[in-house]
Amino acid sequence: MLNALFTKLFGSRNDRIVKKMGKAVEKINALEDTIKAFSDDDLKAQTAKLRQRYEDGETFDDLLPEAFATVREASVRTLGLRHYDVQMIGGIVLHEGMISEMKTGEGKTLMATLACYLNALSGNSVHVVTVNDYLASRDADWMRPIYHALDMEVGVVVPGMTHDAKRAAYACEV
Repeated sequence: MLNALFTKLFGSRNDRIVKKMGKAVEKINALEDTIKAFSDDDLKAQTAKLRQRYEDGETFDDLLPEAFATVREASVRTLGLRHYDVQMIGGIVLHEGMISEMKTGEGKTLMATLACYLNALSGNSVHVVTVNDYLASRDADWMRPIYHALDMEVGVVVPGMTHDAKRAAYACEV
């Protein structure tokens, strides 16, 4: 009973985590007009700028709002799809190494571009894993324009590939 009272007053642990992430989403949304004003070349140049800031000691958490806003704008320009705030929260959840559960049609594939881009800024490859080879190929092809607009390469590894083709895919940022 006491636990229920505390939960009612302060919210559940999950409520508090989502509220904290909501503040990051506010920062992302505040950057939208600035990023929207970038030319396509300026948008592509964001990747080099963000990478340099990472190399200079800024953390992923420091870069997250600007990186997510950059991906959102690249998605709007290339696919005509704008990440919703709930997808931004899902991207933060993935970035923090937690599991983000979303129903069919809620945009998991698009949401994953946020965390993938941010973590690829480190210079290490980011791997998205699925057990479905068809979906791996389809989603890589579908999201590739976002990453290309941001000067990143996308590879996919499926059964039947040659060793050299696999090596080339693994060398890609995503």
